[in-house]
Amino acid sequence: MEQPNSEYINQLSGDNEKFKARIIGILKRELPEEVEVYHQHIKTENYKLAAESVHKLKHKVSILGLEKSYYIAEEYEDNLKENSTCLQSDFEDILERMQDFVDKL
Repeated sequence: MEQPNSEYINQLSGDNEKFKARIIGILKRELPEEVEVYHQHIKTENYKLAAESVHKLKHKVSILGLEKSYYIAEEYEDNLKENSTCLQSDFEDILERMQDFVDKL
């Protein structure tokens, strides 16, 4: 199973440690908030808003180097737009791995 990594963050920041720390800080702050909003929309079965949350989260999926997971997120977003939760458990596994990784940064 694909694991999050900081390769893209390292490429983006180069040797600028302040910029790298800023990106990591944004991830640490925004990821839990966005995941919580996503879960609220799923709980209330508001799949349109859940799809919007997934759309936002896809950017963080790519920042954390999860190329294959990005495509799962993209397909899940489309499913939610059709009121289908197919791929929900796969997407939520991705979120869990992302949160565990970001917590350790």
